[in-house]
Amino acid sequence: MTPFDAELEARLTRYAALDSQSDAASPSAPSTQVQWGILRLLADELTQIGAAEVRVTDYGTVLATIPGTAPGPTIGFLAHVDTAPQFNATGVKPRVIHGYNGGDITFPDAPGLILSPAAFPYLASKQGHTIITASGTTLLGADDKAGVAIIMTAARHLLETPQIPHGPIRIAFTPDEEIGRGVDKRLPADLAADFAYTFDGGAVGEVEYESFSADGAVVKITGVSIHPGTAYGRMVNAIPLAAKIIAALPQSTMTPETTQDREGFIHATDMTGGAAEMTLHFILRDFERDGLAQKGEILRHVCAAVQATEPRAQITCTITPQYRNMRYWLENDMTPVTLARAACARIGVAPVSVPIRGGTDGSRLTEMGIPCPNLFTGMQNIHGPLEWVSVQDMAKATELFLALVQEAASEDSRPAGRAAR
Repeated sequence: MTPFDAELEARLTRYAALDSQSDAASPSAPSTQVQWGILRLLADELTQIGAAEVRVTDYGTVLATIPGTAPGPTIGFLAHVDTAPQFNATGVKPRVIHGYNGGDITFPDAPGLILSPAAFPYLASKQGHTIITASGTTLLGADDKAGVAIIMTAARHLLETPQIPHGPIRIAFTPDEEIGRGVDKRLPADLAADFAYTFDGGAVGEVEYESFSADGAVVKITGVSIHPGTAYGRMVNAIPLAAKIIAALPQSTMTPETTQDREGFIHATDMTGGAAEMTLHFILRDFERDGLAQKGEILRHVCAAVQATEPRAQITCTITPQYRNMRYWLENDMTPVTLARAACARIGVAPVSVPIRGGTDGSRLTEMGIPCPNLFTGMQNIHGPLEWVSVQDMAKATELFLALVQEAASEDSRPAGRAAR
């Protein structure tokens, strides 16, 4: 047991039970009204624990300050409140298993579902821990409500323990990270930090400074619609054309299920429409700019080739930048990463830096001028019903937060070229 376990358990189960799923099809910011509920709750809780300058921006981000108790850089800490749209996230019922016995975990609302340490070795190392899961029919939302709980717990502790030396701390809870819209263009100026960290990583020890670069793509296919009884020689059905595009893409070497490590992919995320018109959405991912551009060209080439087979149809392919590998900027000044690794050593954790096969708000924030690596929370099996997290892992992340701000409590830990605020 650590002094933070009970608080972290209570916070995560409370936050996870709140609906906050984002929606890529919605143009609003945040993309869903339900996110406002948890954002306002967090603003109220920050005010209650004594944080300063608490506000909810009109773009749906909670901001707050923990005043410094010692000289040092201004550090930002971020977590996102939305949950992934890829799986059911409505009506989450968090479930707490105290003193995990090391065996299979079953789920009350899905009797055939099993979380097994044989399939997930990281779970096998958590015997005796407090494990939190959902009930089997939803994801848990530890991504990233575990990060929210960690930051809130650390903030409360710092505000109640002013003898801990640290510079000014800025907190931001963002919406819509899961759909790539978590960092509004106004956030860097509003955050006003020399550098920052997202608590949005997995296993204990993760200090991540390299992410995918990402683009999104929308392919629209307009056929020729006519009554099927008089369609001979006239109808152009958009559905088979969509199927041709999917089938022509590299299926054995360039999909999420066939790639690993530093390999990128083209991922068809959804397909909607009918015979008259079809819309396909893709995400393109690669660690390098050239590789990302190549995947865009592959998709464009396939669309053009299918278009050539049926000139009466209209096929468009629109590719939109989403975020870029944070390494491109962080490798020029590794100060935030070096500090995080030193803080890990301070709490007896071996830091591990591996490329993120995904992205965080830190990817966009780094690109926009605030260096922002990603730190562990303990969350596992995210975006699905087998999602779980260890409370003790979350407590270790809370300790990392506290060690990091103390490690940075000196003027010379500000990244090169960034003046004092």
